[in-house]
Amino acid sequence: MISVESLKVEFGVKPLFQDASFVVNDRDRIALVGKNGAGKSTLLKILCGLQKPTSGVVSIPADTTIGYLPQVMVLQDDTTVREEARKAFADRTQQKERLDAMQRQLAERTDYESAEYTALVDRFTQEHDRYMMLGAGNYEAELERTLIGLGFLREDLDRPTSEFSGGWRMRIELAKILLRRPDVLLLDEPTNHLDIESIQWMEQFLATSPGAVILVSHDRAFINNVTNRTIEISCGQLVDYKVKYDEYVVLRAERREQQLRAYENQQKEIADIKDFIERFRYKPTKAVQVQSRIKQLAKIVPIEIDEVDRSAMHLKFPPCLRSGDFPVICEDVRKDYGHHTVFDQVSLTIRRGEKVAFVGKNGEGKSTLVKCIMGEIPFDGHLQIGHNVQIGYFAQNQAQLLNEDMTVYDTIDYVAKGEVRLRINDILGAFMFGGEESEKKVKVLSGGERSRLAIIRLLLEPVNLLILDEPTNHLDMPSKDVLKEAIKAFDGTAIIVSHDREFLDGLVNKVYEFGGGKVREHIGGIYDFLRARQIDSLHLLGTSSPVARETAEERPEPVVSASKQSYEERREQQRQIRKAERCVKDCETKIEQLERQINELDAILCTPEGASDMKIVGEYTDVKRQLDEEVEKWEQYSEQLEQLQQSLAASAE
Repeated sequence: MISVESLKVEFGVKPLFQDASFVVNDRDRIALVGKNGAGKSTLLKILCGLQKPTSGVVSIPADTTIGYLPQVMVLQDDTTVREEARKAFADRTQQKERLDAMQRQLAERTDYESAEYTALVDRFTQEHDRYMMLGAGNYEAELERTLIGLGFLREDLDRPTSEFSGGWRMRIELAKILLRRPDVLLLDEPTNHLDIESIQWMEQFLATSPGAVILVSHDRAFINNVTNRTIEISCGQLVDYKVKYDEYVVLRAERREQQLRAYENQQKEIADIKDFIERFRYKPTKAVQVQSRIKQLAKIVPIEIDEVDRSAMHLKFPPCLRSGDFPVICEDVRKDYGHHTVFDQVSLTIRRGEKVAFVGKNGEGKSTLVKCIMGEIPFDGHLQIGHNVQIGYFAQNQAQLLNEDMTVYDTIDYVAKGEVRLRINDILGAFMFGGEESEKKVKVLSGGERSRLAIIRLLLEPVNLLILDEPTNHLDMPSKDVLKEAIKAFDGTAIIVSHDREFLDGLVNKVYEFGGGKVREHIGGIYDFLRARQIDSLHLLGTSSPVARETAEERPEPVVSASKQSYEERREQQRQIRKAERCVKDCETKIEQLERQINELDAILCTPEGASDMKIVGEYTDVKRQLDEEVEKWEQYSEQLEQLQQSLAASAE
């Protein structure tokens, strides 16, 4: 479908990438990965014709259509949502006009036996078949189905686009691209402005799409669910892995190990050659050998290694005062904007140390409740912030509050305290501000770079309540991992507004769902919540709104047959078994990590310096205590799992 040969792009002395060759086939699902600045967005622009390469060839068949969704786009303000989406069918209207013109020619001409007439019939047949395959004139239903799938309500379709935020208007552009049904979809960070439900809808859409897809995304779960091939841009080269992202991560680690070994061997060879040259440079009897070694050294092509592995990079929040037992208490909180009620009768209690997620469709009040907690907007009801609570808040516009005249390094150095100041360069490198990037002024940074810088600042401030509103939108996967590990190790309380399932998985232990003006509490992780939602929607025959579920819960339960009841019991048992299996697996993973830490500390304590270091001794004691607790939890979960499996087997007999 698309053939790329010997592609090279230069934006200075060093090429962005070169000798890039690959082929995009029908129904390929390609994830384009690489660190920020590697050239992923540039490659998408070249494929859709918006940018020219320095050299190389991109071959695209004349009848192949391409749909491109950039990260930033120019949006219209003079139409309604429906009218803007209808622009997607402009080519279909032109196609209809061409068909009508050919039909008139067929009716008017009488040279039925000529080659020109036969060619016209063939062309009309092909064009008509394509038109019918695209849905002919019945596009209104398709238009509504796509917009509603992306989160719009039916009553939103006739509202002016100017009433919607930038994120919602980007969804309109995404809908227009999807409605055109291009042969190749190029998507640059398509999930940044979508909630969890819309992302799941988009995953299903792309799974059934007949064309090829090339996407750039930092949503690991989305990539794994959509793609079957991974192309990495690294060290100026393109490496094509014919596997899903998770498998690519394993293969890439193996490849990097090979690179490291080859690099180390080459460095040893270079050192040996230089040593020989230095030793015998001034000996006439060795002049020929020295010149030979100099030529040999000049011919060596240096082996480049992928970007530095940050897997061992950890950040930890500085110590802070202990907060009260209940950092946030809401009782019958209500917020209205004019005649529109965002939410009503919100009652929730967040305990110290809990990590909770606020999820739901955009516009349901997640950020609004966060602003109520921060005291930024008025509301009705009672909302209490606990004793000694110190809040660290990352808002969606947090990046705009940075001092534009400071450099990246100075921005972090200003808030860093103690030993952290010695690791500022490492911290900046983990968030793609290594080398010369740290000397840039904030005023020249992009929106995404400013967001990353604001998150680093937050990681270094002493707080005991974290409130993060969409913190991962502009972070790549390594940076998200660093942030996630820092929050997991955080001793305080965290409220996270996010649509990134992979980021929330294993991080939160409670989910608050916003929808229909209500806020519902779900105990468990994000995937527990998603599984529960699917079960709810089956019971309610596709009704997914919280209001509908609450109404259904108030009704008396109908009488069910014994076989139906037995089926429901078995399904509940299976759900509990899956949950117990997940708990056992999580415990085993933590036990492995803790055992590795103990082995490392054991090795240190075996040295005279380590044995006298009370800090190491204290850390060893703490890790040993955590291991004992984790083993005890593992035993409990394993016993529970065994009992559940026995119970299920007994009920099946």
